[in-house]
Amino acid sequence: MGYLTRLDPGVGAVGDLMDDFFKGFFVRPLYQPAAQEGERTEVLRARMDVIESNGNYVVTAELPGVKKEDIQIGIDGAEVTLSAEIKREREVKTDERVLHAGRSYGRIARSFTLPQDIDEAKAQAKFKDGVLELTLPKKAAAARKTITVQ
Repeated sequence: MGYLTRLDPGVGAVGDLMDDFFKGFFVRPLYQPAAQEGERTEVLRARMDVIESNGNYVVTAELPGVKKEDIQIGIDGAEVTLSAEIKREREVKTDERVLHAGRSYGRIARSFTLPQDIDEAKAQAKFKDGVLELTLPKKAAAARKTITVQ
């Protein structure tokens, strides 16, 4: 006699897949039309960590296969946008046939909002070995001004 087991969609690879699917469903397209017919290119999400330390936010993002000149970083108040382009290193020739293609090409993008505005003038970015590290200083809160009534 077989026993029934309950599948918890929040655990393991299935949960991660479902979580990723529903988080980005209304935010990013599921695919973009590619240059070649029959091929599709997904918009990939950059994997990253965000840490708060000493009045800064430190963002570490994995951007494998990206060149530093292909990275764009945008800061608007507390909203940060990272995007990059992974380009094909080699085009398939007419006498070649691809047997397996497991590497990703196309756009990587990620946008997120931090709890406090960023001081754009002091923000720094370093890129080494496929890892982008952003140091984003918090903007100083404006001092509250009191006005005397005359």
